[in-house]
Amino acid sequence: MNELQPVNQNVLLDISVAEQEHKTHWGIIIPESAKERQNVGKVIAISNVENSEIAIGDKVLYKELSGIETEFEGGKYMLIQYSEIMAKIVQTDKI
Repeated sequence: MNELQPVNQNVLLDISVAEQEHKTHWGIIIPESAKERQNVGKVIAISNVENSEIAIGDKVLYKELSGIETEFEGGKYMLIQYSEIMAKIVQTDKI
């Protein structure tokens, strides 16, 4: 089995999560070509980064036009520099 392992402070993101089918609350399906691209991915692997603020499994927001997109064994991935990750998406309780 092959796997991608990032090096040199890179992070591997699964970007197929951001490309799932979306519907409006009326049930209209929005095609991929009509949607604005989300810069969101799920962290799959992290190279050796000291004091990393993200972990495997986190959803993150990254800078537009950054990283390298690739398809690998049926999945769609982004290899991105750790410094280009802008935020971690977290669930919070509504007050």
